[in-house]
Amino acid sequence: METEFAIIGGGIVGLSLAYGLLRRGKAVCVLDEGDGAFRASRGNFGLVWVQSKGLHQPAYAQWTRASARAYRSFADEIETVSDLPLNLQQDGGYIIHMSEDSLDADRKLYEGLRSRLGGDYPFEVMGHNALKTEEPNIGPKVAGALYCKEDGHVNSLRLLRGLTVAVRHLGGTLRTGHKVTDITPQGAEFSITAEDAAPITAEKVVLAAGLGAMSLGPKLGFKAPIRPQQGQIIITEKLPKLMNRPNVEVRQVDEGGIQIGASSAEVGLNDREDVATIAGLAAHAVDIFPKLARARMLRSWAALRIMSPDGLPIYQRSAKYPGAYFVTCHSGITLAAAHAGVLGDWLTDAAEQPDVSAFGEDRFDV
Repeated sequence: METEFAIIGGGIVGLSLAYGLLRRGKAVCVLDEGDGAFRASRGNFGLVWVQSKGLHQPAYAQWTRASARAYRSFADEIETVSDLPLNLQQDGGYIIHMSEDSLDADRKLYEGLRSRLGGDYPFEVMGHNALKTEEPNIGPKVAGALYCKEDGHVNSLRLLRGLTVAVRHLGGTLRTGHKVTDITPQGAEFSITAEDAAPITAEKVVLAAGLGAMSLGPKLGFKAPIRPQQGQIIITEKLPKLMNRPNVEVRQVDEGGIQIGASSAEVGLNDREDVATIAGLAAHAVDIFPKLARARMLRSWAALRIMSPDGLPIYQRSAKYPGAYFVTCHSGITLAAAHAGVLGDWLTDAAEQPDVSAFGEDRFDV
């Protein structure tokens, strides 16, 4: 098989890129390892989140906000093509604080970012009483929250399914269950070897394979300095409306269940839950919303984030092999609109391209 673009990785990142390229009239083949892979796209928290992104790198804050602003149009497109409701809500969100000191410390960081962005960074500080007016079910241990009106959340599993349908609808080829084992540059093209599949020849290759890039990246001249970071999540039974807006630790999904998460652990390629972490997440959620003490837990899981050394995305053209690109991030849901939108101009060398210089691999050489 021959194609113009081969995208390695069929998660949210890879499918978003494929969708954007197909909308530009490009021929695209997506190669996906399948369910045996470490799949962040099926284990994430589902936030479309601006707050706290780029506190030490204003370019990331601007990139995230641009994606959030484009999300409604992006979601409407996917819903129209796939006939799947994504339940996107962008009515704002909170970062909850359990102490005045931590709330004040974050406030100072946010004010510093606002200053670096010329005053254009929306957030509010809410004390306990102000937050309780908006969220009557918070508990007495909550000190307050930082609120951003641009935050929101989405049904991420429907987004994954919707992108799959949309890519196929636009004529893209999606091969699942074919783990890429080798990529060989051959002149101006690339030969791709995958398990249980005939070789594929592509004019350009986009490596969006998540943690799979650790082994494939060097074959294309990339450093691929990424690592796994584990997070664990709890889902409760369906409950009556408990909260009006999501926060980074607890959100109520559109079906009514409460999703609890935000743990992080450096345990390598380990996506197994442990009782101590799950118990800690549950106890903290009850501190925020005491009514959860009576809720039944239905299931839990662990998944692996894809983390760069500074936590920011990596967008890199290969200096060694023109036509090869590396795209990775740990915010694939939030950045899906940007990946399906303006990042396609970078991948296709359009006359007008987004400035992604802040996200190149050379920043790790300092």
